[in-house]
Amino acid sequence: MQEFTGTVNPEGLEYTGWQKKTALFMISQGLSLFGSMLVQYAIIWYVTLSTQSGAALTISTLVGFLPQLVISLFAGVWADRYPRKLLIIGADLLTASSTLVLAIFFLMGYQELWLIYVVSGIRSIGAGIQSPAVNALLPQIVPPERLVKVNSLFGTIHPFIMIVTPVLAGTLMSFSRLEAIFFIDVVTALLAVSLLVVLKVAVHQKAAQAQLTGYLDDLKSGLVYIAGNRTIRTLFIFFSVTFFLVTPIAFLSPLMVTRSFGDEVWKLTANEVTFFLGSIVGGAIMMAWGGFKSHFRTIGFACILWSVLVTSAGLSTNLIVYLIMMFLLGIPMPMFNVPTTSLLQEIVSQDMQGRVFGVQQMIMSAVMPLGMLVFGPVADVISIELLLVISGAGMALPGLWIFFKRLPVLLPASRPQVERVQTGD
Repeated sequence: MQEFTGTVNPEGLEYTGWQKKTALFMISQGLSLFGSMLVQYAIIWYVTLSTQSGAALTISTLVGFLPQLVISLFAGVWADRYPRKLLIIGADLLTASSTLVLAIFFLMGYQELWLIYVVSGIRSIGAGIQSPAVNALLPQIVPPERLVKVNSLFGTIHPFIMIVTPVLAGTLMSFSRLEAIFFIDVVTALLAVSLLVVLKVAVHQKAAQAQLTGYLDDLKSGLVYIAGNRTIRTLFIFFSVTFFLVTPIAFLSPLMVTRSFGDEVWKLTANEVTFFLGSIVGGAIMMAWGGFKSHFRTIGFACILWSVLVTSAGLSTNLIVYLIMMFLLGIPMPMFNVPTTSLLQEIVSQDMQGRVFGVQQMIMSAVMPLGMLVFGPVADVISIELLLVISGAGMALPGLWIFFKRLPVLLPASRPQVERVQTGD
């Protein structure tokens, strides 16, 4: 078994000083995520508390995802054609600018819901550009055999931020104006951009060359690449089903807490904090364990756990019991995300990673709004608890399917072999 241990691999990626580069990149993305999540929670709770409407939450979800769906058709190709660092910087500046405009309008006393929806849509475009570029850039600075560990660390930092931000958002909303949160996001975005400016990342091979093919040709070649790869194709089918079924617990749980347990801000905060505390535990488990030898079994195992726990959350009639279920629900999150991202980073060539992650994002951006179109209006007719029981039970099927599915795992010919992706059974 060949394992890369040097500083340059056959794809021309240099890993000298990768630890420092990775730390700088993580701090930058952590700052960006911190500000974005602070604003996102403030918006969700503002809409929830001011309307208590499933339809309003549905609109908020749609404007948060549909722009990502549209921009994903472009973002994945851009991430392969152009320097990924510059795309990330541009996306951060776009979201910061839109948030600044929203803050100014709020200061002027103009606080209409439609304005929040518009700015949420612009922020969604920025996230849509940033996501595939971030996932594709990480393998440029991290050696292949370290990707699982680094993604696991990312999987721990992310929920830590997701714990701090709802607590801080709830605290700020209780004694200050909403626009104060918007200004914090602008500052953190500018700090994140400043760190990226000093981060030295070589331009990947395709972006460094003259672009001899058109955008549509690149898009078509990416779709052909995905369609011709059985493993990626199967994973994306699995994602489509799973993301649809995750929608009720992901987006309707704040409304469920408000309706069933009370509309106090601390309860909404606890709903988020307990989940992400569990995610920190899950991230630590993944850092120590690394998952099954087969990434597919780790992903399937996480989905099966979700099935049991989402159903249990729907059956909970006591707030404490429900919050315990939310904590446990967070534990499988890194077990799902880390092997998914690591697998795609390992098996997809650098020149195709932007397009593959772009299509993955497009699937999520399409399926979850579709889920809200179905589950959101239904949540105004039947209880959200019943929706959780139905969707939770349904998750067992894709989880068992991917757990036992035997899939080939083929690395690019130019990529050094990484032992943990040599088997798909």
